[in-house]
Amino acid sequence: MQPTATLPVPQDPAASPASGEDKKVLTATLVGTAIEWYDYFIYAQAAGLVLGPLFFAPFAQNNPGLSLLLAFATIGVAFLFRPLGAIVCGHLGDRFGRKAVLAATLILMGAATTLIGVLPGYAQIGIWAPVLLILLRVLQGFSAGGEWGGAALMSVEHAPAGKRSFFGAFPQIGVPIGMIVATGVLWAVTSILGKERFLEWGWRLPFLFSIALVVVGGLIRRSVEESPVFLRMHERRRESAAPLGQLFRFHRKQVLLTALIFVGNNAAGYLLVAFFLSYGQRVLQLPSQQLLAACTAAAVGWLVSTLVGGILGDRIGRVRTFQIGYVMLALWAIPMWWLIDSGSIGLFFIALLVLSVPLGLTYGPQAALYAEMFPAKVRYSGVSVGYALGSILGGAFAATIAQWIISTWGQSWLVGLYIVLMAAISFVAVSRVHDRPGVNLDDED
Repeated sequence: MQPTATLPVPQDPAASPASGEDKKVLTATLVGTAIEWYDYFIYAQAAGLVLGPLFFAPFAQNNPGLSLLLAFATIGVAFLFRPLGAIVCGHLGDRFGRKAVLAATLILMGAATTLIGVLPGYAQIGIWAPVLLILLRVLQGFSAGGEWGGAALMSVEHAPAGKRSFFGAFPQIGVPIGMIVATGVLWAVTSILGKERFLEWGWRLPFLFSIALVVVGGLIRRSVEESPVFLRMHERRRESAAPLGQLFRFHRKQVLLTALIFVGNNAAGYLLVAFFLSYGQRVLQLPSQQLLAACTAAAVGWLVSTLVGGILGDRIGRVRTFQIGYVMLALWAIPMWWLIDSGSIGLFFIALLVLSVPLGLTYGPQAALYAEMFPAKVRYSGVSVGYALGSILGGAFAATIAQWIISTWGQSWLVGLYIVLMAAISFVAVSRVHDRPGVNLDDED
């Protein structure tokens, strides 16, 4: 697994324009991340539609709602295995290169997603059905844990000087793109087949489509050269016995900060991804098609604001962009509930669209900020583990906490207070980091 590509000659960063290879890297990281998150969101949305009755109904014969709760619980299972994926893939990425590990995570995610599409239900194979479903979900979480760090570093480490934040925003926009595509595919399949056939067998099609997406993404990623920073590091270093051990020995503070910087964004983001649609249907009784359109349009807003966040990260600094985003998020977290609870689909959409702005500002510069916080030899491990831990502390239980708050106190605006708290934690954490746009990413110390 030794890299064999010719080492690029270091150039004056200020004079480095975006090359054809740079553009291929941006495309590859965006497409690959979008495919990974398509797989992730397809599962999350199918869990609320069909997986409960098919795989968990026998466990909830006297309480039909319990099967749905169990299906939703499998969404959270994947989060718990993200750190393991981050540790293993980060270690391999630091030792053997970003490119090979990225290809492996893409194949693993696609294989797990496709197998869910052919998995028999409880009526066919009994207890093995939910067991295998959970196992495949674990593989999805493991893959997602290793994916982000590699994609982020491939983009940032290829970036010309002065454009690291902008380049790093491209794998970030793969998340809203994955959400848009997953929602669109489910809408199309449901519309073509009808509700009855969709529930009977049509739900499997979006999972099976993952095969084609993985083939396309794999071809694109194979065409991209290994990170030049990794190649130069590998050429000049003496083999480190344990990059992962060095990470936890010398860089614990950075890992903790990366996790805390992410919690505010991830908590609010998973309300957009997993909670608002359900809340609009169950509590507000709004039409599902209109809600779906509103959430999809908000995801488009998230995409645009993420690119803006990447641009601002280069122009005014990564930390300042994060700070502006978290202040905006804290200020909007409570008032948005007044619009959501109005019962108007138009105001519901405005609430989510405005929310997408601070989400993008606190997501676009993330890859560049994280990459500049770690030396090259532990960078993949550091950004991956920090991202995975932040997703557990922020997003894994955000929807559950939001539902518990509303069920306990009956006041939806208190969910906004929870988001204010998470935004405040992230604001403090990012304020303890210094921008380092001029740092040499080849630095191993």
